[in-house]
Amino acid sequence: MDRNQLIGITLIFLLLFVYLQFFAPNPQPKQVMKDTAAQLDDTTRREPAPTAGATVRPQDDSLTREQYRRQYGEFAVAATGEAREVVLENKDIRVTLSTRGGKVQEVLLKNYKTYDGKPLLLIDPQSSTMSMRLPTSRGEMDLMNLYFTTEGTGAQVVNEGDSARVTFRLNLSPTQYIEQVYTLRGSGFQVGYDLRLAGLDNLVTNNPVRFDWISHLKRLELDIESSRITSTVNYYTVGEEFDYLSEASKDPEEKRLEEPLEWVSLKQKFFLSSFIARNTVISGAVLRSNVNEADSNTIKTLEANMALPMADLKSGKGHYDFYFGPNDFQMVKDVADNFGRNVYLGWPVVRWVNRLVIVPIFHFLERFISNYGVLIIVLVLLIKTLLLPLVYKSYIAMAKMRALKPEIDEMKAQFPDDTQKQQQEQMKLYGQVGVNPLSGCIPVLLQMPILLALFSLFPNLIELRQKEFLWATDLSTYDSIATLPFPIYFYGSHVSLFTILMTISSIAYAYYNNQLTTIEGPTKTLQYIMPVMFMFILNSLPAGLSFYYFVSNMVTIGQQLTIRRFVDDDKIRRTLEENKVRNKDKKKSKFQQRLEDALKQAEEAKRTSDTRKGPTPPAKPTQPNRTKK
Repeated sequence: MDRNQLIGITLIFLLLFVYLQFFAPNPQPKQVMKDTAAQLDDTTRREPAPTAGATVRPQDDSLTREQYRRQYGEFAVAATGEAREVVLENKDIRVTLSTRGGKVQEVLLKNYKTYDGKPLLLIDPQSSTMSMRLPTSRGEMDLMNLYFTTEGTGAQVVNEGDSARVTFRLNLSPTQYIEQVYTLRGSGFQVGYDLRLAGLDNLVTNNPVRFDWISHLKRLELDIESSRITSTVNYYTVGEEFDYLSEASKDPEEKRLEEPLEWVSLKQKFFLSSFIARNTVISGAVLRSNVNEADSNTIKTLEANMALPMADLKSGKGHYDFYFGPNDFQMVKDVADNFGRNVYLGWPVVRWVNRLVIVPIFHFLERFISNYGVLIIVLVLLIKTLLLPLVYKSYIAMAKMRALKPEIDEMKAQFPDDTQKQQQEQMKLYGQVGVNPLSGCIPVLLQMPILLALFSLFPNLIELRQKEFLWATDLSTYDSIATLPFPIYFYGSHVSLFTILMTISSIAYAYYNNQLTTIEGPTKTLQYIMPVMFMFILNSLPAGLSFYYFVSNMVTIGQQLTIRRFVDDDKIRRTLEENKVRNKDKKKSKFQQRLEDALKQAEEAKRTSDTRKGPTPPAKPTQPNRTKK
């Protein structure tokens, strides 16, 4: 193995190590988990919501009206009451509101189901806790524990093109009141929310109202580990900075933010529960994330503690939106500034490839193809057709290197122990025949953004959720044809057939590609090892992604076989010989000259270093072993 091969292999393993540490999913060995919902910490367990029609009374029935007034002050008139439900419903969502607190009590996404076919309740009284703490002269008063009045109860179904609103009011006097208004349009997942405080200057301080939201994310997908490492709190600042809490960390995490926010999202794999400020800001936010791995019904516990400016609520500027719905890029990109960042599309360059190329193509194909397995095949064919010129250039570059291989082998035999001399002679040969040694790498590098874009997109593509194809019942998660009696580290306890097919096709492509290239030594063997390593990575990733790579490998092999039929290797050899004669006295390009100068300088530096070290001293003769008589 020469030095270049050793450096190449080292760099490849280094890149793979960095990928596995920072970018690859972190599947954990599957294990049987018991339902320990009853073991949740008492500090985070929500108080059961009262049933409709129930009257909430003080815990101590012996309290007199005067004692009650001393405890609640001016708000004593709203401390007891009847909890009634009001429902706003359109074709996409059903939102249940309660007169107790005037709050969102339950959200049903009508067009989605959980992994086991149940109605998808994004939040409910057991999983979501909201509090709105009003700073009064007596201390903080949680509005969510007080009773509001509203006109009418029951359900309001909003037709397409219409809108409906529900107003909750807490009247302290004709000129003193707190008002919460919810608005729902005939379609979509946004719920308008206005909060106004009128005439309360003598009752409240100028401190902000604290809105605390704790969500125990319900298990909605089959793969609980994948759901956990894609669930987090996202936020966007008024300074146009998007950020989030760590997704993969299983340790409790907390972040205190000084800069005001435009929106906060409690994100799980495919769905969002978000709070958005319209013509005001969210300040003093404290965001938290925690995982209870023993609870198989809860993905994560996410918390957002937010401050709503008192001045805005008094002046009628307290306009907000809730977004309860799918994390679908086409739906969320226009909800608020940079709200589309909730859908992870990869790093900056990769994100733009997804946003401007892959996602538009995918949604264009959706108009005509209802089967998503077929859609993936068509997507592969379309992308491979667009990349065909690069594949052709890469093949021609490999063909030229094959034609030069006998001469390169001769140089290696002529200078077996002088790698730098070999490189100098090779560069001289490349210049004579007009071959750029990097020409085969550049087309491959240009294809990398597409490959990375798809690797980032498919695990976050809600369009694949619960879409069947062949034996896969859900293309957004792994396909399982067998379950192992024990988990394998980093592989899991299931067997994905699409991943196996992808691995076989990758090995077949490596074998075919090695027949076309001049690669030798360990690098050649590495091409067979890499697919096996990626089999462990992809086994728990979406079946749609593995299927895409399988089809992509097969199409690439087909393209190269087709190109091979139209490329004459003998003609390429003759062309190189003609170039060698034609360029015999041709002036070297600046790039070639700089490269040769660099090689000469390296050779001179090595020669100088060897001279300074001096000749190797001869070995001392071995002394005979003398035994004392």
